Amino acid sequence: MGRALLSHFLIVSNSSPRLVSSLKCRSRGGLPSKYCKTPGLIRQNRNLATHNGCGFRCYCNVSLSEPTAPVASSSSVKKRIVSGVQPTGSIHLGNYLGAIKNWIALQPFCDLMLQNSYETLFFIVDLHAITLPYDTQQLSKATRETAAIYLACGIDNSKASVFVQSHVRAHVELMWLLSSATPIGWLNKMIQFKEKSHKAGGENVGVALLTYPVLMASDILLYQSDFVPVGEDQKQHLELTRELAERVNYLYGGRKWKKLGGRGGAIFKVPEPLIPPAGARVMSLTDGLSKMSKSAPSDQSRINLLDPKDVIANKIKRCKTDSSAGLEFDNLERPECNNLLSIYQLISGKTKGEVAEECQNMNWGTFKPLLTDALIEHLHPIQVRYEEIMSDSAYLDKVLADGAAKAADIADATLNNVYQAMGFLRR
Repeated sequence: MGRALLSHFLIVSNSSPRLVSSLKCRSRGGLPSKYCKTPGLIRQNRNLATHNGCGFRCYCNVSLSEPTAPVASSSSVKKRIVSGVQPTGSIHLGNYLGAIKNWIALQPFCDLMLQNSYETLFFIVDLHAITLPYDTQQLSKATRETAAIYLACGIDNSKASVFVQSHVRAHVELMWLLSSATPIGWLNKMIQFKEKSHKAGGENVGVALLTYPVLMASDILLYQSDFVPVGEDQKQHLELTRELAERVNYLYGGRKWKKLGGRGGAIFKVPEPLIPPAGARVMSLTDGLSKMSKSAPSDQSRINLLDPKDVIANKIKRCKTDSSAGLEFDNLERPECNNLLSIYQLISGKTKGEVAEECQNMNWGTFKPLLTDALIEHLHPIQVRYEEIMSDSAYLDKVLADGAAKAADIADATLNNVYQAMGFLRR
């Protein structure tokens, strides 16, 4: 979860996500060393590999902090996967192949794995969209459009709770409570804050740019999340979320909470990262070494999911290529060639070997129309469904309202526990 897409999780045909615990714990905030994970405190089971009919495989490490007990669980309690996306800019092919397709692929995974014992929550993180200057006239519109395009891509609201972040007030309340337990030094070390504050003008940026990782932690911990899909640029933020969960559990959980009338034990689950498989990163059409991005100044650099047929054809026709003979994967001196072949592989659903054999003797004049046709054919149903959803405001409103109601039930329970554990007088 995070700045551009909190759900930077990627799936390629014939590959699957892996659930790993690869984040390091460091002693922070002056807490006793026993608060952080050490070999003696980490309970790992590397044999927790689960398979299902779709061929998905996950590996989970279970870790518990010494001062607290795990949240009660049973076979009847569903594990949760949460993720979200900012309603800013156009959703492009990189977002789709790098995130949305993965979310869609997790739906049958959640159905089949352990007899439907997983549930998913997907939300539009509009609160994150205001950390930098934005157009107030466009925020609401962009929020609806983002929800519509994700539904059009195949997010099934019968399998996932789809809602808008600001429609569940507990996100902001929990953020404030977590902020009181977050050392400022943790936030000052966030790489994205340093990069974005520098670009935005240093001291002129709002404090929200510094504290938004705490809101992200709230987004995750509020739902007692088991797994969080993350990309390379979000690993540091999930690490902070995990450490903050352990810190709050240590400061307010366990026997301290029980003495206040609570159930005791851990207040928050410590979420595990759902790391995407490597190998399908979509690059810019104008620079094969740069990631396709909605912040790039030239629209020519990306294929937007709602681009008309003629625009797609023109962008592919004008995209950067090379003068070498034949087409091939994995040649470091031909990044654009590798990128375009990878896009074709992902869009067509063919294997890498099949694409390599099909295209090895092609020239660009033959391949570009092939890629164009594959893109248009793949995106057309999404575009049609998007228009249907946008034309039915009542349907979209109901999906978001139902999702928010389901999410609020979970969020309020967590928030009440936190208020109790932190000693507040409740109404």
